[in-house]
Amino acid sequence: MNWKQLLSTKRVKGLFGQSSSTPIAGDLRSEFDRDYGRTVFSTPVRRLQDKAQVFPLERHDAVRTRLTHSMEVSSVARSFGDSAERFLFKSGVLTDENQKGVLGTIAATCGLVHDLGNPPFGHSGEASIREWFKTHHESDTKFFEGFKPFTNASNPKPEDTQFARDFLRFEGNAQTQRLLSRLQVLADEYGLNLTCGTLSASCKYVAQSNTIDKTQQERKKHGYFASENKLISELRKEVGTNDYRNPIAFLVEASDDIVYSTVDLEDGVKKGVITWEFIEAELSRQLGEDNSLNQALKRARDKINPAALHGKAKDEAMAVAFRTFAIAEMVVETLSAFEKCYSDMMSGKYHRELLYDSAAGKLASACKKLGSDVVYVSSETLKLELMGRKVITDLLTCFWEAASVYTPSKKLDGFPAKAYQLISTNYRHIFEKNIAEAGESSIPEDYFRMQLITDQVSGMTDSYACFLHRELMNA
Repeated sequence: MNWKQLLSTKRVKGLFGQSSSTPIAGDLRSEFDRDYGRTVFSTPVRRLQDKAQVFPLERHDAVRTRLTHSMEVSSVARSFGDSAERFLFKSGVLTDENQKGVLGTIAATCGLVHDLGNPPFGHSGEASIREWFKTHHESDTKFFEGFKPFTNASNPKPEDTQFARDFLRFEGNAQTQRLLSRLQVLADEYGLNLTCGTLSASCKYVAQSNTIDKTQQERKKHGYFASENKLISELRKEVGTNDYRNPIAFLVEASDDIVYSTVDLEDGVKKGVITWEFIEAELSRQLGEDNSLNQALKRARDKINPAALHGKAKDEAMAVAFRTFAIAEMVVETLSAFEKCYSDMMSGKYHRELLYDSAAGKLASACKKLGSDVVYVSSETLKLELMGRKVITDLLTCFWEAASVYTPSKKLDGFPAKAYQLISTNYRHIFEKNIAEAGESSIPEDYFRMQLITDQVSGMTDSYACFLHRELMNA
């Protein structure tokens, strides 16, 4: 890989021979700055304000939503991009002064969009969608009938094709790519029409749903759906990544882990599901003399102890200070790992995670484990996730009643017609176009039907999903 290709300013429309709009006179922003602006003002980003980070339907206004989490990831990612760029200029890899600030902007945009495709109720929402398709397949052996591989090189069962596994292994990361490039309809079918440089860097995972390889970090989940195969193929040719991960994506991934591993503990303290005393004792027990932990703890104590706080006020202040200094430790060490692993990343030989290859990796792992063991399993969270599962399951069933029987030549009537009208007009427009052109496509009609209902449910906020469910189910 080389940065001349990786920083391609060609937009998605250009991959398909379409011309894009040009900046108005006097607009001095770079193409990557324009990407960031388009993203900030997009509807999917606004919806993140009502999607859960850890605690669904949270009323505590200081606890993070998916939007505030994404903003924090974006901030850390920008710092990573700027620092990596300075390293590349210093080492002579980058020499064009016009490229200064570009890596930071791309990373910031990718940090902001990294969770756009997550359905309501976070990762439990993803699991609920997978379960819905698994249940329907088990109860109806013909549910995926007609799903055949793109080539005849092998003859897998329908449920083993990319088409079926896109749903059986439904991924918010793949839905993010779909939102960015297809679903956010402005004036055409190219979504936000981002630059290839930004869209490539936003691809966290590079595998298809039927080619997952858990031994390689970038392939342990699938990163795009069958409906975006052609787009991803053309994108890779343009930026020169082949089927490797864009190096900026490694930095964005580290930003996400650095942020949530620390701030979820902070939110747990604010919610009262964990105390600072427990966090400090448990991290010290797990890590002992780990330098990154002890540096962060020392700086937190030095900052907070002089204030002579007590009780919950001290707990929250220590959690905030520790988060600040722990993030700083992780960022410094991850940048060091980036420099050491740079050559392998550019040649496609690096298949791990920068944060966990760094000297701060043990600290990040311990924080994540503590969150998983204590914060994510609070009774309040579990109750809401179980409720969310019921909401998502019922809504998918309702919309499937319409999508499963839709045909272009026949007007829907009865309850399917009512359910169909509740689906986003944008999503229906894209679906109807796909169905009309299905004869010219290698993608089965039923794939588009299934994708319509996952598009609809994934695009909902937590509150709207619950509201619609109450209205439909009289709950």
